[in-house]
Amino acid sequence: MARLVLTDASPLIGLARVDGLGWLESLFGVVWLPPAVRDEVLPGLGYEDERLIRAGLDGGWLKVHTAVPTAPALPDLDAGEAACIRIALAQTEPCLVLMDERAGRVIAAEHGLRVAGTAAVIGLARQCGVISSARDVFAALHASDFRISPTVMKTVLRRVGE
Repeated sequence: MARLVLTDASPLIGLARVDGLGWLESLFGVVWLPPAVRDEVLPGLGYEDERLIRAGLDGGWLKVHTAVPTAPALPDLDAGEAACIRIALAQTEPCLVLMDERAGRVIAAEHGLRVAGTAAVIGLARQCGVISSARDVFAALHASDFRISPTVMKTVLRRVGE
């Protein structure tokens, strides 16, 4: 099991949209995000997603990892993705990076990092009994305009027996 779980913006936003941020705490305990991700998910526009993410920060299970290395150079990624990968690479303990964007996932995997996306978190929540139906969560997520590949959803649903 990963000792350090880092998250990019997309999993936070997606899970907030289905009232699933608390699943992260149930599954992983503390989840870390770089300052660049915090700034992306808390732009101060008053969205419900922001309120829920702020509650995680206030609750202490969602924390900002302020020690962000500047290497390696990752010019093809946005600031949040690059920071997650850099932090993970600087650790001596096992890490899990939560990230949905394909380019970031590929680069993280090329560096030998374990990566999971929003769909995998939903699947894990179902396997651990945190939620009763991954299918219902995927339907709610889809209704919120958050996109996950149908192939990925089918794979997760098959894996959890739905």
